[in-house]
Amino acid sequence: MTQALTVVPVPGPGAEDVVVGTRGRDEGAVFTGTADGSIFRVSHDARRIDRVAHTGGRPLGIEMDPDGRLLVCDAHRGVLRVDPATGAVEPLVEQVGGRPMMFCNNAAIASGGDLWFSDSSAHFGIERWKDDFVQDTRTGRLLHRRADGQVDVVLEGLAFANGVALSRAEDFVAVAQTAARSVVRLWLAGERAGQQDFLVEDLPGYPDNIARGSDGLIWVTIASPRDPLVERLQAGPRWLRRQVTRIPERLQPKPRQTVRVQAYDDSGRLVHDCDARPDGYHMATGVREHEGRVWLGSLEEPAVAVLTL
Repeated sequence: MTQALTVVPVPGPGAEDVVVGTRGRDEGAVFTGTADGSIFRVSHDARRIDRVAHTGGRPLGIEMDPDGRLLVCDAHRGVLRVDPATGAVEPLVEQVGGRPMMFCNNAAIASGGDLWFSDSSAHFGIERWKDDFVQDTRTGRLLHRRADGQVDVVLEGLAFANGVALSRAEDFVAVAQTAARSVVRLWLAGERAGQQDFLVEDLPGYPDNIARGSDGLIWVTIASPRDPLVERLQAGPRWLRRQVTRIPERLQPKPRQTVRVQAYDDSGRLVHDCDARPDGYHMATGVREHEGRVWLGSLEEPAVAVLTL
């Protein structure tokens, strides 16, 4: 269905992801991070916007832990814990196996404190995300930080690993493959524990962040519709893919403008397909459903947006 969208400007470019506060004075407030390293708090009625912290890098995925602190995936600095009350920034994961992550992207927090997060590429950072996307390096990873601090790589070879979400029962973790238009599911418990399959394949476009909403569904952003030209390039020889990413930016394929998010239950059944008019806002890369309202972030826009189901 096509739905109206309310756009809320923030004083920074590229408000890539969103999370909604659920406790205390932050209940109903929306947090987002922008390209200049800022973390902003948008009041529940969107009338007040405050900068609550600065990561010193490029914040992307943003979550809220049970104590009301923010967990931020910073593309340059790794996984950070941010206290919105004081602005304090604490590094949690800066390296994996003795090496810095190239492109820390998105995360999900389990009820017991375990953390699941993505590293999109082993070759390209956020400034060259299009290079990884077109070259289809398939070097993305899903990582697991245990509550005791131990970090393990649990999935490798992902096609631009991106959004991460846990099922309602936390018996599987899902990770979006942007370049493969799919959401991979790794089972954590039950008869299928350790097995990998798909929550959903053949999405109508390229997924970015994903998140479990207050409705228990897994919400998936469709940052851009499927592009047959890009997919022909991805299937081409490696030398061609490399050459395409070296031509001037103005001549490279451009993401088509759209504002679209979908919601799936834990069996992979499509429940919602929200397609908003992209007037003045496009490229939804972050999503968070909270009590019937769906908040959106965008890698391209100096704003967050909200639609009502």
